[in-house]
Amino acid sequence: MSGLEESFRKFAVYGDTAASGNNMTGKNFSKMCKECGVMDGKAVTSTDIDIVFNKVKTKGARTINFVEFQQAMKEICVKRFKGKSPEEALQAVYGLIEGKEPSNVGTTKVAKVAGVDRLTDTSKYTGSHKERFDESGKGKGLAGREDLTDNSGYVGAYKGAGTYDKTH
Repeated sequence: MSGLEESFRKFAVYGDTAASGNNMTGKNFSKMCKECGVMDGKAVTSTDIDIVFNKVKTKGARTINFVEFQQAMKEICVKRFKGKSPEEALQAVYGLIEGKEPSNVGTTKVAKVAGVDRLTDTSKYTGSHKERFDESGKGKGLAGREDLTDNSGYVGAYKGAGTYDKTH
């Protein structure tokens, strides 16, 4: 398998766990052209890439195979390297792609600690919840709550609590 075909397969399976590597989607084709330097933003733009992709793919299909990919490269290389002959331009484009694989630049980093650890870290609690734990992070239980229930039998905020004369 050539370096070009190997790069094609690596980009074809990128981001799709069910992909076999034989067919490439338009998204992955565009990513490949961008990362390998085929798309330079001046001579070849993302619009050109999308147009060529839709031109070479089979009608009704959503992917291209390696043969269709080679046809797409033949159309793009003439635009990318204008001064060269079609064969030289094609080899130059293949040279840009060979040996490359998809990069993960700009992807979201995974948090080092599990989500539960972050959510249960009492040092990060604020407001009234902060008062419910001591310095070590151990809960204070009922003593940590400000609103303890009053089970004395009196209505809340009654001023004469405890003044009832039991002799009557």
